[in-house]
Amino acid sequence: QVQLVESGGGLVQAGDSLRLSCRASGLTFGSYAMGWFRQAPGMEREFVASISWTGGSTYYAKSMAGRVTISRDDAKNSVYLQISSLKPGDTADYYCAASSKTMTAGGVHEYDYWGQGTQVTVSS
Repeated sequence: QVQLVESGGGLVQAGDSLRLSCRASGLTFGSYAMGWFRQAPGMEREFVASISWTGGSTYYAKSMAGRVTISRDDAKNSVYLQISSLKPGDTADYYCAASSKTMTAGGVHEYDYWGQGTQVTVSS
């Protein structure tokens, strides 16, 4: 059974940085591209960042480029999302996802497995 478990969310202040983690199990992690998405209350789920199965390619949503960095550690079956200069508008549930593709362009439909999410709340 595939499981993706996110952690690292919480209540932070505007301007802070945060590192989200996602640990995968039940799949051959190194064979999957990984992505991060977020969903604010009442909004659709939106793409944040993705990383190829080798870790050699990354792709970021234009709205967050420059403030986020995605990385992976295959030895730990984990993917990370570093977010800097957090804003109240970043408040959302953040989800990691795994895709059997070698790399994705960020579409929700490209992903096969999803975590349950971790909540990030940014206070002003």
